[in-house]
Amino acid sequence: MSGIDGAAQRIEAEVTSWPGVEAGFGSRGELAFRVGRREIGHLHGDRAAHFVFPKDVWARLRADGWIEEHPIFPGRIGPAARRIASERDEREVVAMLRSNYERLAGGPRLGTLGRAA
Repeated sequence: MSGIDGAAQRIEAEVTSWPGVEAGFGSRGELAFRVGRREIGHLHGDRAAHFVFPKDVWARLRADGWIEEHPIFPGRIGPAARRIASERDEREVVAMLRSNYERLAGGPRLGTLGRAA
């Protein structure tokens, strides 16, 4: 399975319900979510999400199996990718977008992202 039908629409509906978040398409067809001028992550259809995290957060998410290296930036700490192939993936993508949202919007940092039940 390369994604779940409608995942991007469901993720977009959730993320754009947060105050100050706007969504728009980029030059590569990605659906980017922004708070002001700062991107919190983007989707490539129903199949993948890309993010940038602080090094410590990236390392923890990678160790916990939540993210993979970004395909355009292999070996770099910060840029990250996540395949969307299940409802669990969809929930975890939303959780990671929320973490970036709260960090970039000036809210409390989520230090407890971990594997969902």
